[in-house]
This record gives sequence, structure tokens and C-alpha cells, in this order.
Amino acid sequence: MGRAGVTLGVLALLLASSAALAEVTEEHTEQPYTVDIQPGQTLRQALNAATPIREGGQRFHGYTHWNVHWKFWWHHDAAGRCRIIRVHTRLTTRIQMPELHTGSGAQHARFARYARALRQHELGHVQFGRQAAQSIDQGIAALPGAPDCPTLEQQANALGHRLLAAQAALEKAYDRDTRHGATQGAQID
Repeated sequence: MGRAGVTLGVLALLLASSAALAEVTEEHTEQPYTVDIQPGQTLRQALNAATPIREGGQRFHGYTHWNVHWKFWWHHDAAGRCRIIRVHTRLTTRIQMPELHTGSGAQHARFARYARALRQHELGHVQFGRQAAQSIDQGIAALPGAPDCPTLEQQANALGHRLLAAQAALEKAYDRDTRHGATQGAQID
């Protein structure tokens, strides 16, 4: 048996079906940061001064981090092959977004429009994590049996890493194509 114990009743149910049980769970957190506009400062200047998000020498006002972790359990079937019987994949996401605490009514109105568009862009990043988690979960569950469990484990983990890399590449293209959300309305003058 694989990485965790399975009760006999569940094991019997799993062996009776041809497909492995698979499930994705998600945990999402928000990490706001405070923006205070100083006298004579524009909204853009205040956002740039307040943001803790820096990458490649650039400042960003929003950021999404996602992580996918998978576990799987296996069993030797009647033919002696090792098969996946259960997969559990966990997606954790964290979005950093600005919160405007000071400013004029006009600045708050402009910020609200900008923040809505920025949030939609960041939720697009969450979707890449979600797609990675679902693809990994389903892909590992659908793997055919292997002659031994170490081989199956290697195949499952290699598949997971390939699918992560594919989503990461698509996510980079998303940022490039949307200019980090600018084409989706996340721009401020």
C-alpha cells in the first residue's frame, strides 16, 4: 500500500471501481496592504509608495500566489500491478491587494474602479492555479497501472510537475497579453 492507510471498506469500494477517487480542496486567503494618500500625492504615487510587491525591478499593486500539493495512494491489483486508488490535491491561493484608507471622494471612486479591475485580473491568476490542481488531480487518477509502485510514483510526480509547468507558462502569457491587467481595466493615471 502507498502513503496512507485506507480502511478495508473503502479499499473494497475502490478496488471494485476502475477509476481512482480524486478530490481537490482549496484554501484562499487575502492579504491587503494599506494605502494612505499624502497631501499633494496622486493615487498612482500613493499606490507605488505603499505596495510591498516588487518583482524584476518593477512594482505591482496586486499579486496572486498559488501552490498545488498532491498526494496519492496506491494498491497492488490482482495482476500484481501497482495502481493509483486515491488522489488528493490541495490548492492554496493568496491574493495581495491594496486598501485605500485616505483620500478624496474622487480618489476613492477612481480607486474603487481600479481595484475591481485589478481584483478580476488577480482572480484570473487563481484560475491558473485551479486548472493546475484539477489537471493534476484528474491526470494522476487516470494513470494506468505500473509494474511496480516506485515506477508509478515517479510517473505520477513527473506528470504533476509537467502540468504545473504548463500552467505557469500559460500564466506568464496571461500577464504579458493583458499587460498585468491593464487591458482588463486595471490601470490608473
